[in-house]
Amino acid sequence: MAAWISQLRKGVVDLCILQAVARHELYGYSLVQFLRQVPDLDFTESTIYPALARLIEEGLIRATERPSPVGPARRYLSLSAAGQRRLLEMRDYWQRVGQSIEQLTQLPEKGPTHAPRSGRRSGL
Repeated sequence: MAAWISQLRKGVVDLCILQAVARHELYGYSLVQFLRQVPDLDFTESTIYPALARLIEEGLIRATERPSPVGPARRYLSLSAAGQRRLLEMRDYWQRVGQSIEQLTQLPEKGPTHAPRSGRRSGL
């Protein structure tokens, strides 16, 4: 995978986690499974879990432990009020950045630029 794609995905992981938790009450593994279903994200557990832990520590996501129908209790995730505000800010900024990038891509492209040549002529 190209390094720039990896960097871009790292930059949007928080937004994606907050958006997923805002839409569905999830526990950690179900969050991973949900985000894996989104085309072109390809987030791994090693990307999601550290970001999720940081978002919980920052108070943007609440984790509430509840009994599981099978196995040990699960930590269900929900947005805090601060998380809801952050998500709105991030979505707004994402939209503005997207519009700006779209404007840039619509600008006419110039041909390649060349450094000024010395006074010598080539033999062609």
